[in-house]
Amino acid sequence: MKVLRYRAPGVVVLEETPDPTPGPGEVVLRVHNCSLCGTDVKIYHHGHQRIVPPRVLGHEIAGEVVLLGEGASAHGLQVGDRVQLIGAIPCGSCRSCRDELPTVCTRFEAMGYHYDGGFAEFVTVPAKVLDVGGLHRIPDSLSFAEASLAEPLACVLNGQELARVGKGDDVVVVGAGPVGCMHVRLARARGANRVLLVELDAARLELARRLVVPDEAVLGADVDVAERVLGLTDGRGADVVLLAAASAPAQQQALHYTAPRGRVSLFGSLPPGSAAPVLDTNLAHYRELTIVGSNSSHPGQNAEALGLISSGAVPVADLITHTLPLDRIVEGIRLVESRQAMKVTIEP
Repeated sequence: MKVLRYRAPGVVVLEETPDPTPGPGEVVLRVHNCSLCGTDVKIYHHGHQRIVPPRVLGHEIAGEVVLLGEGASAHGLQVGDRVQLIGAIPCGSCRSCRDELPTVCTRFEAMGYHYDGGFAEFVTVPAKVLDVGGLHRIPDSLSFAEASLAEPLACVLNGQELARVGKGDDVVVVGAGPVGCMHVRLARARGANRVLLVELDAARLELARRLVVPDEAVLGADVDVAERVLGLTDGRGADVVLLAAASAPAQQQALHYTAPRGRVSLFGSLPPGSAAPVLDTNLAHYRELTIVGSNSSHPGQNAEALGLISSGAVPVADLITHTLPLDRIVEGIRLVESRQAMKVTIEP
């Protein structure tokens, strides 16, 4: 089979390797789609502390079951099943997992990090993915490409659950990439009153505005975002601010336009080595703000995300702007970096 191996920062090589044979409890999938994540782009350039090359990257995976290892059929799977799998794999036994907090599992592993991922014609699904309920059947109504986006949507769902996005909230989403667009749609599905989208790049904002139609599209390069949000909310501010941009200034500014008792989600992580934001903690103190982090998702949220896509509550097909073969993945990385694409999916 063909695989795309990451060998060093800036070096990926298309190679041929023997087709995989599943071990006990494992499943082999024919990969139909593995979509590019912003994290894949960062790994391509800078590596990752959890990745020891050579490694096949890719964790937004959807495919078809072609081989079952001994015992795998006990999970109700059979050859030909269309499935999508989790990216982050909780261990199921640490204190966090026992306390039903799998997104902060202290021994978590991940596809494309600890195990070869989906930028290949076939991928072996580890037994532990099946053990934690991390392999989900794709509804007949969904394409493999749409199903591959359940993984990032699950992360968005985790972020909004932690920030308690709900009915009647005025929500600001900062960052108009694919994750920001998912945040807009999910906030609406969760009953938000108004959803505002903030972005510095005018072309990116216009593309997102056409796709997800926020109640207000705010170009942060041209206006004072805090002033604009306060003006749109009669001076009260946003109930929830979801920071889907890797920006310390955006994190710093968010507290200035969050309403009393509002919630700020630090959804987008800052690049390694970047300066930490200087937060005005008095704003958090006097307004009784809640500031939450958000990391990954768990298998239950992944299943729920697949359902949200299937039901039409959070459509994703139109967010996929480019489909490329495996040997053009570097082109896909460039498209993501240039912001010419919204979501790029790879079809091995």
